[in-house]
Amino acid sequence: MTLALALLGSTGSIGRSTIEVVRHHPERLRVATLAAFGRDLDRLESQARELAPELVAVYDEERAREFARRLPDLEIVAGAEGVRAAATHEAVDRVVAAIVGAAGLAPTHAAVVAGKDVALANKEALVVAGPLLMREARARGVEIVPIDSEHVALHQALRCGAPHEVRRLILTASGGPFRQRPRESWDAITPQEALAHPTWEMGRKISIDSATLMNKGLELIEARHLFDVAPEAIDVVVHPQSLVHSMVEFADGSWIAQLSVNDMVFSVQYALSFPERWANDFPRLDPGALGALEFEPLDEERFRSISLARQAVAAGGSAPAVLNAVNEVAVHAFLDERIGFPAIVETVETVLDRHQPGVVESLEDALHWDAWGRRRANEELSSGN
Repeated sequence: MTLALALLGSTGSIGRSTIEVVRHHPERLRVATLAAFGRDLDRLESQARELAPELVAVYDEERAREFARRLPDLEIVAGAEGVRAAATHEAVDRVVAAIVGAAGLAPTHAAVVAGKDVALANKEALVVAGPLLMREARARGVEIVPIDSEHVALHQALRCGAPHEVRRLILTASGGPFRQRPRESWDAITPQEALAHPTWEMGRKISIDSATLMNKGLELIEARHLFDVAPEAIDVVVHPQSLVHSMVEFADGSWIAQLSVNDMVFSVQYALSFPERWANDFPRLDPGALGALEFEPLDEERFRSISLARQAVAAGGSAPAVLNAVNEVAVHAFLDERIGFPAIVETVETVLDRHQPGVVESLEDALHWDAWGRRRANEELSSGN
């Protein structure tokens, strides 16, 4: 049986890794729909010509019109409704949700409501509306399998024991490019320096999140919902080589860790093949060449993002959505060189401290609080505080 995919965020790094997996398994996988913002129409055109999908969604409407002129015989749809159409298309069996940021929430929610299984690379969807998405998935018998390497590692390790046997989940973090840089020099950090991740090649937004370690804060919240584990049973440890992708400690003192080469094709294939394992010829890890594996305790004073994520989880309701929204705004302000690197986390902390959490019972609630957090972040940045 061939699994038909909706690939949301096809021109990004996860989208490209997904297409590589599809190329390796043409008898098992095909792409039924593609969706992208439209910034890279040349890449999207190449993907459409290679994969021959039934439908392509381009979020930016002007670029959608241009794309339609390039491929007049293909069904092209535009805007948020177009992306939703790609996610819920009748031919689709599984949705690869790889649109960056809170923008990925609505189509992911639509896919779940439509009864589509989801391979989830967009951690922000569960951060903003985790209880809602997981409740909808359970009600419809929908499987949400993670793509993030850390959560794929946990997903695999957790298969080794029963839920009541789990003591802790351990997320590993590379520590980013500033793990050893003196804290007093952080005001001078440039976007170019922050984008230079030491072990992974990623998009701009997640690269900055990795530099602040906000990505680990978001992953902590995501893990809490994916695996139904109390946040106090989730820890973060620094592992500079990024070869041990995460670990589970069981009640008897046993640890299960998952290792692989630093390439997202492994995580993508796991999310698409689960519950099976498919053979492939991707690069293999050579244990004999590893040398020593380093682990360090997380310095939460140096990297405040983890504490802020725990604060948001404890507050509940809309707090995680606000955390994520403010972070997205602050990251873009830093990339535009309107604020310094330390101001990213400082802005998140200021807004979160002042926020009185509200309820998130619907998609509309989640989007409301996301928009609220963005407004407050922009107000804070405009005030110069």
